[in-house]
Amino acid sequence: MSDPAPRLAGGGSAFPQCARHAGFTLLEILVVIGLIAMLTTVLIVGTSRLLGDRQPTADEIFWKTVGEVRKSALLENRDIRLRFDPKSKEFVAGTGEQERRFPFLPREPADVDFLAPASASGSASILIAGQLVETQTLPFVTFYGDGTCAPFRVQIQRKTTASILEIDPWTCAAILKAQPST
Repeated sequence: MSDPAPRLAGGGSAFPQCARHAGFTLLEILVVIGLIAMLTTVLIVGTSRLLGDRQPTADEIFWKTVGEVRKSALLENRDIRLRFDPKSKEFVAGTGEQERRFPFLPREPADVDFLAPASASGSASILIAGQLVETQTLPFVTFYGDGTCAPFRVQIQRKTTASILEIDPWTCAAILKAQPST
């Protein structure tokens, strides 16, 4: 049979030996896979650092604090009071003997007020720049050792908006309200 590779006058092949067996060696493939893995790791770590450096919102800080205080009350099996200190801009949780502070440094300036439940009589509100703002506040709210909390609402006032969330005393989570149907 004839060899498909052309021969030179001296009997040697016109193509080098490696040209006959075109392809990649196992070592070359492993090096490329290793480089791709390194680049992917660098991209993932860089992206997570960029996203992790963003400042949390006022709502995120509030819910993280509520979760921590509720967990502490459950683990210690005792009542913990939570209040907001507007001067130092932090939540203060305490049992009377010890206090734990949670800094409140949201993305945009905000204030937090604890309010009585909507069904409580004597609540007062005023209209400020088109926003209904509650004026009667609670000095603190209590989280109990059984995982429940006192019924309350939280008002988060930002520069342009104010939002009020009603908190379920059994779960210490926001009460979802039904949207009016159109």
